[in-house]
Amino acid sequence: MRFARVGQAGAERPVVVAADGSLLDLGGLAADLGGDFLGRLNSVDPAALQRIPATDDVRFGAPIARPGKVVGIGLNYRDHAAEARVPLPMEPVVFLKAPTSVCGPTDDIRMLPQSVSTDFEVELGVVMGRALKDERDHDRALASVAGYVLAHDVSDRALQLERGGTWTKGKSADTFCPVGPWLVTPDELGDPGDVRLRLSVNDTPRQDGSTRDMLFSVAEILCYVSGLMTLEPGDLVITGTPAGVAMGQPEPRPYLRHGDVVRADGGVLGSHRSRVVDRARSVTPAAAG
Repeated sequence: MRFARVGQAGAERPVVVAADGSLLDLGGLAADLGGDFLGRLNSVDPAALQRIPATDDVRFGAPIARPGKVVGIGLNYRDHAAEARVPLPMEPVVFLKAPTSVCGPTDDIRMLPQSVSTDFEVELGVVMGRALKDERDHDRALASVAGYVLAHDVSDRALQLERGGTWTKGKSADTFCPVGPWLVTPDELGDPGDVRLRLSVNDTPRQDGSTRDMLFSVAEILCYVSGLMTLEPGDLVITGTPAGVAMGQPEPRPYLRHGDVVRADGGVLGSHRSRVVDRARSVTPAAAG
């Protein structure tokens, strides 16, 4: 099944997205997608849900509005590590993104003012359905997953790499983690180790990879991270990006600019369409006053 949150920002309602694209209201079962409800997704009977009148301009928010934490995995694809000109990591590279970086799949990506190094990274995201701590069994780790999402790990490379070497501050600005349009349950996704991920900027293909090329599988990542910190229901783990990011290209590197349109695609996970705006240029006189 596919679960989503639809409506205006801040007023989304949880729904099931039926096979024909219609929306089924979950309001009678849960106020939102999160907490213990994520561990009970498979108990939902779509036939018992009321259909919501469809509109052409429906907005999808992030399926999980505010994860308790967003855990990132860096350099998890061989080709991406090669383009970054760094050795393959011997164990997962872990960083955190602020939960407030999460936004919907069609919301604007708001660059930090005057940024010239904002980069794109399409990723497979994992949403936890049950708590996981000090887990070593791969099957039990995967059984704790509520579902999977398409995620975009937006990164300001100058902040990430040149100004103190702290990855989190280059990856945590508001809107730096578009997610959605829906959460796909594990039975519908199938093998998380065989998902094609693509991204384009202004219709120019930039990334086209597969989770087959990950150094560390989803199960390995979850077991490793659960040994560092408890993963709780609603937490989001983003699992790394394939090659093609701007940082790995020759000069002039194709970093994101004001007005760019970024499209990401994850097959059954759905797609994103995000407009890039420079915060300094997007502030209206009324807002500035």
